[in-house]
Amino acid sequence: MFRAALKAADPIEAVRKHLHKDGDWLVAGRKKYRLSAFGDVYVLGAGKASVAMAQAVERILGARVRFGFVNTKYGHGGKLKRVKVKEAGHPVPDENGVAGARELVGLARQARAGDLVIFVVSGGASALTPLPAPPITLGEKQRVTQDLLACGANIHEMNTVRKHISLFKGGQLAREAAPATLITLMLSDVIGDSMDVIGSGPTVPDESTFGRAWEILSGYGIVDKLPESVRERLQAGVRGEIAETPKPGDEAFAKTQNLVVGSNRLAVDAAARKARELGYKPLVLSTFLEGETRDVARVHAGIAKEILASGRPVGRPACVISGGETTVTLRGSGLGGRNQEFAAAAALYLDGVDGVVVLSGGTDGTDGPTDAAGAIADGRTVARLRAKNLSAAAMLADNDSYHMFEALSDLIKTGPTGTNVMDVRLVLVG
Repeated sequence: MFRAALKAADPIEAVRKHLHKDGDWLVAGRKKYRLSAFGDVYVLGAGKASVAMAQAVERILGARVRFGFVNTKYGHGGKLKRVKVKEAGHPVPDENGVAGARELVGLARQARAGDLVIFVVSGGASALTPLPAPPITLGEKQRVTQDLLACGANIHEMNTVRKHISLFKGGQLAREAAPATLITLMLSDVIGDSMDVIGSGPTVPDESTFGRAWEILSGYGIVDKLPESVRERLQAGVRGEIAETPKPGDEAFAKTQNLVVGSNRLAVDAAARKARELGYKPLVLSTFLEGETRDVARVHAGIAKEILASGRPVGRPACVISGGETTVTLRGSGLGGRNQEFAAAAALYLDGVDGVVVLSGGTDGTDGPTDAAGAIADGRTVARLRAKNLSAAAMLADNDSYHMFEALSDLIKTGPTGTNVMDVRLVLVG
């Protein structure tokens, strides 16, 4: 079922469904562009799936592509014919990301009024395109990113802050590309497919503000931990001393089209179809699930127990499916990611329960700073750990879900999948 979800989120197919040539016309969604009317064609990109997306554009446009560059995560690269590839750090940005972001901005500035720029963006793009606003340094931006990750900030909140300490995000790449024609193809990794949040919206009007960024940091109680340069920039922005990111109606977007080509919903729907083929009764809870991972795991475990006890809300054999992206508040010093943490918490809530098995996996193939996509758990997981003199509760308290499932050989390792549409969670009730 998980493999079916990954296949449905294939970035090459996603691009080809929404972008194709018809003679001299390039069709992007519901818009058509006469190719002969353009001078140079640029292909730019950022994100974990950007290499595959750029490959699809190359296949469609062939020799019409004159310039190209994409930034992707370490291990997610590949060789393209006309587009250069640079690998960089994720989820914490690094100097390679800075260099790549500068290259992208430089090419966007180079484009002229008669040129076409195609920008492909997928999950991970925000961390992969750090371009700190001076005098903020990369190290200072890394500290802010790490603090936001540790306190459990969701992707919308993280990206609001990132936009306002960056020269790339929040519509600023569109500003650099203008007055060229700009088409952005997005593989969504955010709840609700909000265009201004995918990759921090480099080509999308930004409705967030310096004031909202400050509210987020204040709400999590990390204002006092901010580097002085970040604090001064945000406060200056709140006072109106620094120009805001471009808003709806800005001339930077006069010749810009933004198009979502793939999302978590496609992956979840494919998992549901496969479940039905395999004889299960699928129940899709939501593709909008977010919140603390352990709380979401408790809810899923509770639904599984209800199915066992009463056959509600769906009869057995059942497959309960959800998508979205949860968050983890770091309390310990262990190794893991939100999908492994989900499976670990579910194992505790389902301890001793027969007939239920849980899978949680990231569609990009990497869960947090690990080489696993996620993990599988059931009612025997806790007992199997106990037999190895390991405590599931203690390991979860230390956020050490990776070593928990590594000890049981229950990690899911797909390697980089080339796509990224958030997470897929499956609960089978036999």
